[in-house]
Amino acid sequence: MGDPLLLSAGMRNFDECVQLANEHGLGIELMAFSVPQVLDGEWLDLMKGYQAALSDLPGPLTIHGPFMDLVSGSPDERINAVTYGRYEHVIRIADRLGVRQVVFHANYIGLLHNDFYRLGWHQRNVDFWGPLGDYARAHDVKIAVENMWEYDPDIIGNLLRELDHPYLKACIDVGHATLFSDPGISIDTWLESMGDLVIELHMNNNNGVMDEHYGFDWDQGVLDYETLLPSLRQLPMKPLMVLEMDRIEDMRASLRYFNLPASASA
Repeated sequence: MGDPLLLSAGMRNFDECVQLANEHGLGIELMAFSVPQVLDGEWLDLMKGYQAALSDLPGPLTIHGPFMDLVSGSPDERINAVTYGRYEHVIRIADRLGVRQVVFHANYIGLLHNDFYRLGWHQRNVDFWGPLGDYARAHDVKIAVENMWEYDPDIIGNLLRELDHPYLKACIDVGHATLFSDPGISIDTWLESMGDLVIELHMNNNNGVMDEHYGFDWDQGVLDYETLLPSLRQLPMKPLMVLEMDRIEDMRASLRYFNLPASASA
């Protein structure tokens, strides 16, 4: 059985990603609807264009939602309202496209390690994500909450376990977990802590300092996917694996690490 592999398709490399996906029986994660100018602009025309271009896509289709400057569970209710409205909009777009999984960031301020912020963030996000999970369930679209600056997997894990919502699960970004975790917290810690919640993985390589989206074989990369992939394949929910890379060349070169669908490799 092949790995459930997707390519991260932005507006600049969309056509190339679709071509590569069709060549190898892969899926696509759409990035365009994470862009505020798209959501405030010609999103409907773009959505219709995507419907035509992706009608014969051989693999799964997902959407990465907006994240720039958004804060879920903010103490400022006006900020919450903007964030909630953006997320609802993308859930509706996903439903119209027939997409059943979207990714939203958790938006924790990772520089704040004090208990006061962490406890307050947790309760405010219980109040935020619970109703959004119900909204997602009404549209039959699962939400995968992604780590960014979270330094400890329990920040997201405890939130999702308390909510215990079938439409609220997790996305582990392997690069983010490597960069922003506290000392002593490895990617194995993330997998052990959140494994049964994970329905999506974002994968790329970086230099251990900057959140760069390079291919697995990048000569400055600190992530060893030969070692990581066996553990990722053991996750109980068999999460979708997204090559979140900027260049199509890096995606193509990284395919050798995966078991591609039998129909594509035959």
